[in-house]
Order: sequence, then structure tokens, then C-alpha cells
Amino acid sequence: MRRSASPPPPAAPDVAPTPESASPDVALLGRYVGHAVREQRLAHRLTLGQVAERAAVSRSLLSKIENGLVSASLDTLARIAQALGVSMSALFKHWDVPEGRAQHVKAGQGMEVVRRGTPSGHTYHLLAYDPGPRKRFEPFLISIDDPSESFPDFEHPGTEFIHMLAGTMEYRHGRQTYLLQPGDSLTFSGQIPHGPGRLVELPIRFLTVIVYDSPAE
Repeated sequence: MRRSASPPPPAAPDVAPTPESASPDVALLGRYVGHAVREQRLAHRLTLGQVAERAAVSRSLLSKIENGLVSASLDTLARIAQALGVSMSALFKHWDVPEGRAQHVKAGQGMEVVRRGTPSGHTYHLLAYDPGPRKRFEPFLISIDDPSESFPDFEHPGTEFIHMLAGTMEYRHGRQTYLLQPGDSLTFSGQIPHGPGRLVELPIRFLTVIVYDSPAE
């Protein structure tokens, strides 16, 4: 007695459960992917009909995917990505990116501080503030406008980087003196006495960044 042939396995569905019936994270992912598909389609100047035909899906289904009304299966997404001429990863590249914690300081809004060890009370504009108990680096924008201003020698842990923006000055580091002009940079150990010397051309503006070898108190 011959056995009847087994029925073929069911084809993978074009869509997964709708976002409304899925978990919040899955629903959010479905909407994100739909937006990415639409963004890629418009970037490549393709119509819904063109992409649907190339991906062998209905135009109605593609529209629902783009609008986050359904979540496409992986097989369907693979065909859509191929129709768009992009990789599958291109549809997920910005998904689950960690939230940024950048500090944005607008021009002229850096915090004015008095640097330790400056009895003359010279002020700096602090361009970033590390809220933690220990500082890893300190960036300053320094302006010098008074030709009679004098500076003590500074000493501190870590490495200091200076980049001249405007003006000209001599800068002391240990026994050496360097002439700094716009575009010049200077990097040195902060533990060796250093500081501005002769002010050649005012106004002077320079950026200085102190990077601590180990977090400073």
C-alpha cells in the first residue's frame, strides 16, 4: 500500500502579529523598521508599487509595514531590503542606540571660574563640567585683553594641551619659552612649572585642555 505524500510545510507568513497584539518593545521595533523602510524607499526615489513588485509583496502590505500597522516577518524584510538595494542591517542600524549624554555649551555660556593657584584672580571659561566626584579632563577657553596682566607659574597633575585661536604670546614651560601664534599648538606635562609669559599681540584667545593621568579630586 503506497503512502500518500506528506503535505509541504506551510510558507512563512509575510507578517508577524500586529503591533497592537505584540509587546511594547516589539511594537516600537515594528514602527521603527517601517519608518526605516519608508526612509530608504524615498531616498532611492522608489514608489510603493515599484518596491512591492520587486519584493513580491502587495502594495497594501508594504504601506502597512511603512506605517507601523503590521510587523513584517524576517523573510519579508529580507525581500524588501533587497528590493531597496540595501542590507538588512541598514534597516536596524540606529535601533537600540544608547541615549546620548553630551554637554552642549553655547557660545559665550561657558562657566566662569577662578583657577586654583591664581592669586591675581584670572578667570577662565570652563567649556565642560564633569559631574562625577573626580575630574578626567578640563577644557577652558582663555581670553587675555589686559597688556599689563601677569601670570604665576602653574603646576598640576596630568597633561595639558594648548591651541592658539587669536593673538600672539610667549609661553613658559620649565626652562623653555615658546612663541605661540594662531594655529599653533603646545602639549606638555602639567607637573612642570608653566604659564603665559610676554604678551606680544592682544587680544589673545586660546583653548587649553587638561587631561588627568588618573581622575583628579
